[in-house]
Order: sequence, then structure tokens, then C-alpha cells
Amino acid sequence: MLIAQPPRAFDALRATIAKIEAGGRAPKGFLPFGLEVLDHRLPNGGLALGALHEVAGGGNGAIDGTASALFAAGIAARTRGQVLWCVTRKDLFAPSLAQAGLSADRIIYVEAGDEKTVLACFEEGLRHGGLGAVVGEVARLSMTASRRLQLAAEGSGTMGIAVRRWRRQAEAADFGQPTAATTRWRVTALPSSPLPAAGVGRPRWFIELIRCKAGECADFELEACDETGRLALPADLADRSLAAPPWQSRAAG
Repeated sequence: MLIAQPPRAFDALRATIAKIEAGGRAPKGFLPFGLEVLDHRLPNGGLALGALHEVAGGGNGAIDGTASALFAAGIAARTRGQVLWCVTRKDLFAPSLAQAGLSADRIIYVEAGDEKTVLACFEEGLRHGGLGAVVGEVARLSMTASRRLQLAAEGSGTMGIAVRRWRRQAEAADFGQPTAATTRWRVTALPSSPLPAAGVGRPRWFIELIRCKAGECADFELEACDETGRLALPADLADRSLAAPPWQSRAAG
């Protein structure tokens, strides 16, 4: 079954809006997920390079940050060059990142004493311009701080990924506050994909696109990143037809 794509006028309008939001600067390029069900929901068919993206875990993942970190690792793995990863907590597990496609020899770790230092290193890494991506783990991200990161990313063309992680569940309500991030995602772990025999299948996530500049919100049930950093549509869902995007339904009405 063929999936209808937005008319060219829609693509042109989205590109114009994105350019205006970037202060008149043209986008630096886009990184597709390589999964049509997800890419056709994003303007220009992928994540904007030279932009800040925000990721958080759902449920207990808001505290441990496992699913959100692996989602970020899968994205960073598909960029070119070294990846700067800034943290305050020393519990990042490199073998897990490698299973999501981001090998240890590509990562430069920065262990900061507090989040203020993380944000400073995050911004400096984005301004450097020679990295594939910069990841920063933070609990609080104000509009001012996120705007600085977004401008730094736009100037260098480097992708920034803010992994939001809190120490208490109640603090996760801060994720509802506005930021300057181009996209905002929430990743929640689900039971793994079933196998025909006893065993543990590929991890599965419920991924919510909560905010997307020049785009619309959506959610997806997908298999977690593989060793190349790519997501996959679960086999039991792969035969289902993709729902028509909202703009198409409205046009048909």
C-alpha cells in the first residue's frame, strides 16, 4: 500500500517556517531515522542537524534514564565524527551504548560537578563545530539555557541532544515547561518483542514525539535501536497499514 505524501507546497511551507524559526539561517541538513512511519512525521523527513533535540524517559525511565539515553545514543551513532557526552552521574554504561550503535571509541566523556558545568560544556562542544553530536544529561533546562544551546547548534551545524533526567519522579513535571528545542521526545520501555521460543526478545519502546517545530505530535511503538543505531517496526505491527497523516484526513474531509 502506497503512503500519500504531503504536497510540495506543504514541504515548501515547512522549510520556510523552519528558516524563520532559525533566524533566517537555512537548515544544516537532516538525519532520517530510516523508518518511514517515523520519518514522514518529521519536516524534511528527518531530525534537523544544527539543532537542539530534547529526550526524556517515561515512567521509571524519568529517573534511571536508560531508554532515553539509548535512544539518544542511536541518533548520535548515525552522525559523523566524535560524540561529546556530558554527565554529572557516573552510571553511563558504555557497552549498552555500543549495543545501540555508539561504540566507545567515538565517545568523549565529560564528568562535571554540577549541571551548570554540564550546560557550559554542552554549549562549548556545540560551538566547536568538529563533533558529530553533543549529548548533555540535565534535569532542568530553562528557556534561556536551551536558546543558547539552540543558537550554538545552528551556528556550527552540530546536533545537540539534551537527555532530561531527574532524581525524583515529582521533578519530571518540569518536562512540561517550554524550551527552544526543535523536537521533544519521551521514550518509555515496553515488554520486549515476543520470541517463538523461551528467551528475551529485542527491547521495545513507546516513543512519543511531544513537540516538533513545523510538524505535528505523534507516537509510535517500535523496537529499540540495534547495533547500527536504527529503530525497527515490530514484526507483529509491520503488516498493518500506516495511518494517514492528520493533514490528509482533513483534506479528504
